[in-house]
Amino acid sequence: MHDEAFMSMALDLARQAADAGEVPVGAVVVCQGEVVGRGFNQPIGRHDPTAHAEVVALRDAASRLGNYRLPGCELFVTLEPCMMCAGAMMHARIERIVFGARDPKTGVAGSVLNLFDEARLNHHARIEGGVLADACGRMLSDFFAMRRAMARQKGKDEAAY
Repeated sequence: MHDEAFMSMALDLARQAADAGEVPVGAVVVCQGEVVGRGFNQPIGRHDPTAHAEVVALRDAASRLGNYRLPGCELFVTLEPCMMCAGAMMHARIERIVFGARDPKTGVAGSVLNLFDEARLNHHARIEGGVLADACGRMLSDFFAMRRAMARQKGKDEAAY
């Protein structure tokens, strides 16, 4: 399978997050061409600040493979990883990270900084960004536009009383 096919799977998971009222981010962990972990954002529903798509997918993969280390695995995620998720990927020894849209506010794979390029850290994954970036970015933009519209409508409804 190609990068775009795995990113499409991550996009399907991101839709599940959006349907649950979560920020639409999805992730899959791939080992030897097979998906071994899946996750989508769930911090609100799980009341868990660590339940980002990447962490959920890493937990799923580690459980399936019976090891907290995931050498040789790749992680595909629709949004550039944050610092927490990057740390989890490093501890898991993910070999390659592929992301869709850049995150200019919290992205640490090149947007705000690049933790994966930090020489003082002991694990360095290969990074590739921009896979299906338009589709990934559009999903996020549409989600936040809808949230803003709902907030404006709520304000109008409350002002009517």
